[in-house]
Amino acid sequence: MDKEGIRDLRNYVGGCFVEHDGSEWMDVLEPATGERFARLPLSGSNDVDAAVEAAREAQPGWAALGKDSRADWLDRIADSLEVSFEEVAELESRDTGKPISLARAVDANRSVANFRFFAGLIREQEKETFEMEDATNYVVNRPVGVGALITPWNLPLYLLSWKVAPAIGMGNTVVCKPSELTPMTADLLMRVIDGVGLPAGVVNLVHGDGMGAGSPLVAHPGIDLVSFTGGTATGEKVAESAAPAFKKLSLELGGKNSSIVFADCDMEKTIAGVVRSGFLNQGQVCLCGSRILVEDSVYDEFERAFVEAVEQMRIGDPADDSTDLGALISKDHLQKVQGYVDIAIEEGGRILTGGTPCLPSGFEEGNWMAPTVIADLPPESRCSTEEIFGPVVTLHRFQSEEEAVGIANGTRYGLAGSVWTSDMEKGKRVSESMESGMVWVNTWLHRDLRVPFGGVKDSGVGREGGRWSLGFFSEAMNVCLKHD
Repeated sequence: MDKEGIRDLRNYVGGCFVEHDGSEWMDVLEPATGERFARLPLSGSNDVDAAVEAAREAQPGWAALGKDSRADWLDRIADSLEVSFEEVAELESRDTGKPISLARAVDANRSVANFRFFAGLIREQEKETFEMEDATNYVVNRPVGVGALITPWNLPLYLLSWKVAPAIGMGNTVVCKPSELTPMTADLLMRVIDGVGLPAGVVNLVHGDGMGAGSPLVAHPGIDLVSFTGGTATGEKVAESAAPAFKKLSLELGGKNSSIVFADCDMEKTIAGVVRSGFLNQGQVCLCGSRILVEDSVYDEFERAFVEAVEQMRIGDPADDSTDLGALISKDHLQKVQGYVDIAIEEGGRILTGGTPCLPSGFEEGNWMAPTVIADLPPESRCSTEEIFGPVVTLHRFQSEEEAVGIANGTRYGLAGSVWTSDMEKGKRVSESMESGMVWVNTWLHRDLRVPFGGVKDSGVGREGGRWSLGFFSEAMNVCLKHD
């Protein structure tokens, strides 16, 4: 740490914190204030080589451990991470600009829960057998090898732990590449892993940007699988790089998700749920419901109550427990979101609230955007079909179930959605008609870690979560025993 209290991060390779091979650094900035509070090493191909080599050397010994032993290691990591619960929340809030209350409830909580959940699931995993008249088949789940785990900036440790836990739990070793915008809790996880004494090389981390570290990692011949969460455009490049080597690939990409509100919903609960789904983490969640489709007979009532609820959200200091909305991740991202509001106006949209940056007192250098609600846009407009990934939602009327489903399916994405109705049969019928990886009825982001997570169309390839994660991070081999 220098005299200004700025911390220089280091890579974690082969059980040690090490300096990167080059001389270039990148400042880590607080989204809320614009101030620098750390420096990130811009690693290159030599750093990636060293990390992959360490992972390959460690993999056979780690894979040789029994599943219960590996599960015990996951529990040790969870226990140590839980001790650092408040540090996780504080770092995540500073690093991403999100409210501290959200960082505690979601990021810190889920990061611990992910390790504990997969530890239990791995212990419970039973060998599958299939009997024939004259033979017995059984399935062996073997590690894939060395995995590249690439995670985004919106839920840094939440998503890194979601990948690390099942990957190493199934006997793989890994090289992690967190977003260069939010590296602090990835560094904390490496400190936790180092502190519990996890065997050297099982988990490695290389800091850097996509070009310098991410691309060489995905393309590295020593990498056997790639798990990537991030934007669709970057996901296309990851797939293009990994496919020629037939690497196992999981892509969790973008979304443009619809919240469908029927006239028979519980209006008070629906307003609260749809506000949450539209603006949680400043709308910077791939699952956010940024397209709100409302049945015509209750549209006017919904619009009035929804805008009133949005305007009651408190925007301000992320460290304040009462804050509802924090800052956006970067200046560039703020400009992108502002650009979409300009496009909406050009497309004929009516701004019901927000639409401009907002600068809380004392945070004038941060990346702040008022929560924005836009009406009167055609469902096929750019702002209604392209992923904005910010605190911007569009409202649309519909007359029938068929029209609502048609609008919901009218994007290149298919990640998530929600349906709000008192008729459960209608809720199921509409949900099952949506081209989506997951749909919630009368709730949103109500997560059971056992269920599959992922999307269709341009929202990704593959599924993670529960046994789907265990399947992705292993290779199933069948053994057939012929009876005498």
